[in-house]
Amino acid sequence: MKLVVKLCALALLVLTGCKEVKKGSNQEATTPAPQTFAFQSYGDEISKDNALTSKAMLAKFETMNVGDTIDVKFASNIKEVCVKKGCWMKLPLENETETMVRFKDYGFFMPLDSQGKEVIVAGKAFVKITPVDELKHYAEDAGKSAEEIAKITAPKKEYAFEANGVLLKSEITL
Repeated sequence: MKLVVKLCALALLVLTGCKEVKKGSNQEATTPAPQTFAFQSYGDEISKDNALTSKAMLAKFETMNVGDTIDVKFASNIKEVCVKKGCWMKLPLENETETMVRFKDYGFFMPLDSQGKEVIVAGKAFVKITPVDELKHYAEDAGKSAEEIAKITAPKKEYAFEANGVLLKSEITL
C-alpha cells in the first residue's frame, strides 16, 4: 500500500513539474480561447443571407421620394440605441448619413448595451419628414443635453426603417 502511495506521489510530482514556461517569464504559456460569432434574433425570424451593405442601402434611399416604401434587408453597425427602452436605433449608412430604425408594432426592443454591434435588419425602408417635436423626443431619449435639444427648430427629411426582424451579432468565447 505504501508503494502505491509513493508511486502516485512521484507521478503527480513529475506531471506538475513538466509545465512549459515562456523564456524570461514565470507565467505559463496559454493559448487564447477560440472565438466564434452567433446572431441573436429579435422580432420575426430572418436569415443573414442576401443582406445589402449599408452603402448599397444608401444608394436605394437616395432614389426614393417621401412616401416611397421598399422591402429590404441590410447590415450595419449600431451607432446609437434608445437608452431608456431600446425601442429605436440609428444605423449609419455612410459618413454623416444614417437611418432611424423603429420596430414593427413596438413589438420588440434591442438590448440597451448594443451600441457598436453589428446588426442585420429586415423590413420596410421609407423616406419621411420628421416633425420638430418628434426629433426633440428622440434627442431626449438619446440623453442629449437641454442645449442640444433646444437647437432643434426645423423638421428633417429622414431615411427611416421599420424592422420586422433583427439579427444582432454577438461574440461567443469557447
